[in-house]
Amino acid sequence: QVQLRESGGGLVQAGGSLRLSCTASGSTVSTLAMGWFRQVPGKDPELAAVIWGSHNTTHYADSVKGRFTISRNNANTEVYLQMNSLQPEDTAVYYCAAGPSFVSLVARTGAHWGQGTQVTVSS
Repeated sequence: QVQLRESGGGLVQAGGSLRLSCTASGSTVSTLAMGWFRQVPGKDPELAAVIWGSHNTTHYADSVKGRFTISRNNANTEVYLQMNSLQPEDTAVYYCAAGPSFVSLVARTGAHWGQGTQVTVSS
């Protein structure tokens, strides 16, 4: 069983930065692909960023590319999302997710989710 816990959300002005953290625990954590989804009410979750593999391959949604950076520690027990140049449209609940592969996160199958942390960007 994989458990995920997010922290670091909050209120920030447009143009500001926030860093989200996700603490992961469980017997298979070291091999999992890790990602950050975000969701606004009434819409499907958007996969904002993913990191996976021994070479820390990353993938970003076009909406966050160049502004957000995903990273993790070597044990894959801590995953971070550095968010810069935040805009009001980045306001959402951000969820940490873990799955057996990049594809599993994209398809949202076989993935584990945290409880989410609210990010609010004021204009």
